[in-house]
Amino acid sequence: MNLRNGRVLNSRFNLGDMPAGRAMETLDERSVQAPVAVMFELVRDVERWPELLAHYRFVRFREKSADGGGIVEMSANRPFGVANWPTWWLSEMEVDDAKPAVRFRHIGGVTKEMDVEWSLTRTASGTDVRLVHVWDGPRWPLIGVFAATAVIGPVFIHGIASRTLEGLARAAERSVRPEARGQRPGDLPSHESPVTNHKLS
Repeated sequence: MNLRNGRVLNSRFNLGDMPAGRAMETLDERSVQAPVAVMFELVRDVERWPELLAHYRFVRFREKSADGGGIVEMSANRPFGVANWPTWWLSEMEVDDAKPAVRFRHIGGVTKEMDVEWSLTRTASGTDVRLVHVWDGPRWPLIGVFAATAVIGPVFIHGIASRTLEGLARAAERSVRPEARGQRPGDLPSHESPVTNHKLS
């Protein structure tokens, strides 16, 4: 069920497969030493992200569906040394328990029409996580694609996504590994957070 303005709504988003051929694509990956179920719960429970991730300012649902998705408003900081650049976006969110995966489509903010997918794969040692963002850029005449591929993608999207992936991965590992529990929530380095792989195209 969804709740909006006190009304119960019976709908969920079906965002489909990630689109191909977008001008910008970022890929962040990490191997997580925790079961898929543990990591998936952290990824889907976006309302907990500000508690777990120091760079997140707030997450709030405007509509919430039975699958845990809905319409969600998010704000996060992109750190630049001692300064923080605040960002904001509004997304449709779908939770797919079968894959498992979490999909977003941005419907508000500078990154409107961006598609995002978190996908998780079980491994012998835990979980491989892939976080993909694809986009054709803002609808700015002449410079939209350039802005997406040269600035917004590598500086802002990857800068925030890499910290989000690393922070949730550490939270998952703290929950199952006693030796990792000394890490503080959101205790990430000021530089780009380490991930298994990062690709920008």
